[in-house]
Amino acid sequence: MDGLKDRVTAVITGSAVGDALGGATEGWTPRQIEERYGGRVRGIVGPFHENWRAARPIAPYHKGDGHVTDDTLMTCALVEVYARRRDHLDAYAIAESLVPLMIGEPQWVPELEDTVLLLQRVFLAEKWLVARLHYGHVDPREAGTGNIVNCGAAMFIAPVGLANPGEPAAAYAEAIDVAGAHQSSYGREAAGVLAAAVAASVAPDATLDSVLDAARRLAHDGTAAAIEAVLDAVATVPPPVGDDAERGLAHRVRAAVAPFDSVGDDYRAPAMDARRPSRTKSIEELPVALALLAAHRGDYRGAVLAAVNYGRDADSIASMAGALAAGLGGTAAVPAEWLDEIEQASRIDLHATGRLMAEVTADLVTADARRAAQRAARLAALSRQASTEHR
Repeated sequence: MDGLKDRVTAVITGSAVGDALGGATEGWTPRQIEERYGGRVRGIVGPFHENWRAARPIAPYHKGDGHVTDDTLMTCALVEVYARRRDHLDAYAIAESLVPLMIGEPQWVPELEDTVLLLQRVFLAEKWLVARLHYGHVDPREAGTGNIVNCGAAMFIAPVGLANPGEPAAAYAEAIDVAGAHQSSYGREAAGVLAAAVAASVAPDATLDSVLDAARRLAHDGTAAAIEAVLDAVATVPPPVGDDAERGLAHRVRAAVAPFDSVGDDYRAPAMDARRPSRTKSIEELPVALALLAAHRGDYRGAVLAAVNYGRDADSIASMAGALAAGLGGTAAVPAEWLDEIEQASRIDLHATGRLMAEVTADLVTADARRAAQRAARLAALSRQASTEHR
């Protein structure tokens, strides 16, 4: 179990490190990123705008400087829900436990440099949870309908994969239920697929191929097509060496995912039909994270930095890639110099959150094994009964 605990902890810390590094470059193009930072980003950097307090569209968020974003804050909140309930979750758990935490328990928010409610940091797609579940009293299983379709649920769904280690199909099913309170269509689908990939990444015999295979096997519709397109695009490309190769990789991946991405090339000016339900579209973040992970052969540092320099929704892409790479490589894969600085700058104990989720995972593994044994016994009894009656 020590190996599993290490990898569960790594997913939490590795996801947060990717998130913090990508926060500074979120929303920009690769060219704009290189112009601002004098070349490709290779670690923790300052805000894109030095006058971030007033600069639009960033204000009032202090992104960069090792600050985690709402991706990590929501992930930590979901870990807390698991820790309090000590059981698998569903959409009702989101209404009964996550929403009260968002609106009732102040916490330090690095990007606002203040102690506030989580509700005050998240964007409108996440405020939807509170509006629909707390004020609207909507059936939690259907509350995601009508929200903009984006990566909002996928960005913090990794703990669901950790609650189902080595069981991608179970993680997918639980995530689809949980995400129903928040998202619909391909936004909900992405949450299910990412949770499945995380579950695969912490299996005892996990490999890069087994993680990618889990995503391919469980994805549907446009999400499945987008994943196949980006993985095909990088399948014959050797691991990138040097800046030019990294730029070429980003261009290749963006070209492959573009037909499935409803946002369009101008990330800050989405098309009129952006983020609407569709069976042919996909969020961009998940397929890109998988492609960069595949291109870098599961290497944490390579995949995360590729995501950071990709721009667009860089924090979510880097968080997803970081979670999967860390699941495969364990805590040793997450650069300590980045993690230590991010914990200090964000005033957050990511190790503690990781250990907490690892404890929950251990409890759930034990409980699931007991339930599986009981089910096997019942099935054996039914089989004996059916055999007797058949005679």
